[in-house]
Amino acid sequence: MAGGASSDRDERANAVDDDGRSDLQAILVGYAELVRLPNLFTAPPDVILGAALVALAGGTPLPTRVAGLALGSVLLYAGGTTLNDAFDAPVDARERPERPIPSGRVSRRTAFGLGFALLLAAVAVAFAVAGGPAGVAAGLVAVAIVAYDGLLKGSAVGFLAMGTARGLNVVLGTTVAGAAVLESPRRLLAVPAVVTAYIAAVTFMAARETEGGNRRAVAVASAGAVAAVLALGWFLAGVEPTALEAAVALAFATAFCWWVGRPLRAAFADPVPSTVGPAVGACVLGLVLLDAAFAATVGVRWGLAAGVFLVPAVGLSRAFDVT
Repeated sequence: MAGGASSDRDERANAVDDDGRSDLQAILVGYAELVRLPNLFTAPPDVILGAALVALAGGTPLPTRVAGLALGSVLLYAGGTTLNDAFDAPVDARERPERPIPSGRVSRRTAFGLGFALLLAAVAVAFAVAGGPAGVAAGLVAVAIVAYDGLLKGSAVGFLAMGTARGLNVVLGTTVAGAAVLESPRRLLAVPAVVTAYIAAVTFMAARETEGGNRRAVAVASAGAVAAVLALGWFLAGVEPTALEAAVALAFATAFCWWVGRPLRAAFADPVPSTVGPAVGACVLGLVLLDAAFAATVGVRWGLAAGVFLVPAVGLSRAFDVT
């Protein structure tokens, strides 16, 4: 009798432990989905590209500052995606009930608090790492994020706001040496503008992901990708990289075309949610390759430092949604 009672208690204890682990796992997965875990690895390449532009202009970016600003950019991205879902919770309850907030794994109130806390932490980190210009740049990214998530989403200005947030993320990287991007040559200023235009075009497609039959949105994103590659060619011609730097930059550009070209072509041929969604995801992750291509024109190490972030991003995208 005693042995049987002991066995029953052990089984109940194991069941409780299993339930506890399951609950904790569900919570952790919910937060990972909320911040779009794979996408977080697309933020540091923006900063690395910005730092590479500083090096091209004659500055000396310190690796510790680059790493600190990269961390700030990750916090900004996590805050943005969290607030995105918090603001979109009523819509997601109808269209995406499996997401963390409508599924009940994360409360909407918690998401709002976490999102704003992450943005504030990002600004504080940027200021601590590289001073006033970095704090201002991070603050502008945060403002663009909140404006898009809370006010402008779905409008023409909204697409530009989202693109601006990513372009300003590159600007954040240019503050690594304590200087403002406005002090750089015009050709360097064009790079954040290219990122802005590309992400704005991708956001236009993403906003219509659930509609179906919207070939025009896919065409806009495709045009944005083509324009970005053409801008890279113009940039290459102006900065006169070494043969190796040019070769690596073109290799990254070719990889970018292949990476985004296949899903965009499939989405254009049959613009339904099952094809447009993967195209959006590919274009988001593809920004890493675009950043790496531009960075490689400054130095092969800059390009590789940016491009390596695609590995964890792609790996995690197999377990977590990108869009």
